[in-house]
Amino acid sequence: MGYSIPRPITDFTPEVYYCKKTSKKFVADGRLDKDFWADAEFTNDFRDILDIDAKTGKPLPPPRFRTRAKMLWDDDYLYIGAELEGDEIWAYVTERDDVIFRDNDFEIFIDTNSGTHEYYEFEMNALNTVWDLLLTKPYRDGGSALNAWDIQGLITAVHIDGELNNPSAKNVKWSCEVAMPMQVLKQNIKHGQTPCPGNYWRIDFSRVQWNVDVIDGKYVKRKDANGNNLPEDNWIWSPIGVINMHYPEKWGFLFFTENGEHYDIPEIEYKKWELRKLYYAEHAYYDEHGEYTADFNVLAGDEKYSFVPTIEITKHNFEISADNISIQADGRLIW
Repeated sequence: MGYSIPRPITDFTPEVYYCKKTSKKFVADGRLDKDFWADAEFTNDFRDILDIDAKTGKPLPPPRFRTRAKMLWDDDYLYIGAELEGDEIWAYVTERDDVIFRDNDFEIFIDTNSGTHEYYEFEMNALNTVWDLLLTKPYRDGGSALNAWDIQGLITAVHIDGELNNPSAKNVKWSCEVAMPMQVLKQNIKHGQTPCPGNYWRIDFSRVQWNVDVIDGKYVKRKDANGNNLPEDNWIWSPIGVINMHYPEKWGFLFFTENGEHYDIPEIEYKKWELRKLYYAEHAYYDEHGEYTADFNVLAGDEKYSFVPTIEITKHNFEISADNISIQADGRLIW
């Protein structure tokens, strides 16, 4: 049966980026081939959001266009640059906070507390039109999007290697730069402190790419036999294992560093993932039986856990606790 909160088909194998601190002056023009970005490494190439075939378990083929990103930081900004290769460069949405993913776009998701609630979403297209919003919690958990929330002091730019909305041009790629003020991003951090080396945030990037045909010299979304748009492709940095970006527990790790020093993912994050798997199982049990269960063995099934949790249930809620960490029915983690 289809569950209300599907469990990802992949395990906890998040991407990690060691973000270097910069002292260089940032001038936004959308280009990544300049001195400002010289010390920043590219992420691994983006992959399909599912990453593996649900039926065979085999890796899905690489996306048809390459996508990768870079990051830097200083006390004032988090800097993100992305390079989106491909000859289909088009965009039509022009109003801020409109639904940008109706176009091809680049998206950023940031959870500064690694708690899956109160996180940021940002989208932009090749016209440099942006949509920034704050999510109270994932939609699956009853969350809502605060569209009136804006990133004050945001800096963005786009560079096009080719020509926008012209299929006959020699189109190669488009790239973008985003500078997000720390003053805004740190508002959701406990005590509102600016990050320091060794701190980490959860972050992920998505590229939405529609299948198109060229008709009368214009890009037109490809349709199925019933006249509906074919589903868009979702290519992301740290794959989710379900077609839904709003699974913050599956996003990658951004470690703040001075000069690229490596840090290990803390043990607490693996404990959180174990609790998250029980959260999926508890919701699946509710879908099947109309109630929650306090039976750990039923929830765990054949999987091994590093703890035996305490499970408290009511008619409309549950709390699963272990090692001073707990998760509730709405996905909120407390530690």
